[in-house]
Amino acid sequence: QVQLVESGGGSVQAGGSLRLSCVVSGYNLKTGCMGWFRETPGKEREGLAYIPIGSSLPSYADSVKGRFTISRDNAENTLYLQISSLLPDDTGMYFCAAKQYGCTLVPKFWDYWGQGTQVTVSS
Repeated sequence: QVQLVESGGGSVQAGGSLRLSCVVSGYNLKTGCMGWFRETPGKEREGLAYIPIGSSLPSYADSVKGRFTISRDNAENTLYLQISSLLPDDTGMYFCAAKQYGCTLVPKFWDYWGQGTQVTVSS
C-alpha cells in the first residue's frame, strides 16, 4: 500500500523559510512523478511543483518560481520542498503526491496523496 507522509510545516513569520518533507513507502520511486500541491483558504488545490522520477528536471507553477525548490532523495524515499521568502498568501495545507505515469500540475490526475502538513505565515 502506498503511503505518503508529510512533515515540516509550522507557523513562521513572513520572509522566513521552511523545508517540507514527504516520506514515501510502498511505491517504487524509480518510475512516475512526485509533486507538491497546496490548498489555501477559499481556493482549490493547486499544483506547485513536480519532479519526474526518471530525470532531475523539476517544473514549477509560475506563482512559485524562484521561491520554491523541489528535490528528492531516492535512497531515503523522500521528497522535499524548500520554501523561501514566505508570504502570508503561502498559508495553507501542503500535500505531496505521486503519479504513476507522466507529470502534470493538475491535481485530479494524481494517484496517491499524503494527509498534508499545515503552513501558517504571519505578517
